[in-house]
Amino acid sequence: MSRTLSELEVGQEIGAATLAITRTDLVRYAGASGDFNPIHWNQDFAQSVGLPGVIAHGMFTMGAVIQLVSDWAGDPAAVVDYQARFTKPVIVADTTSAPTEPGAVVEVRGVVGAVDEQARTARIDLTVTFDGQKVLVKAQAVVRLP
Repeated sequence: MSRTLSELEVGQEIGAATLAITRTDLVRYAGASGDFNPIHWNQDFAQSVGLPGVIAHGMFTMGAVIQLVSDWAGDPAAVVDYQARFTKPVIVADTTSAPTEPGAVVEVRGVVGAVDEQARTARIDLTVTFDGQKVLVKAQAVVRLP
């Protein structure tokens, strides 16, 4: 369903999503992106460099999060800008013995932060948390709508 700018108001919630992430997701992302840094797949290496465990790629997290906005807009091309700051890593536990269990669960919530009638855009502010802590801040997408 396509959205229109006239139906939006500041503070309006666009939706929420729960992202279940596994280490298999990280390996697939590594293959697609070419980012084979062992902190994203090797527990021992990640801990040897001071991390609590394997962490999700930052760009994987950003890419998974923006899906909420593109689905809501009804057109991925409607997203004309997207940015965020990384504040905490998403630690992805090894769930090999329970493959249907996620290694990490990220919660995403989006609200309309601003509407610009002249530019025909809306800014969507995203709250992104893992284990109750924000992992992205100033996560904002600009969407151009009819």
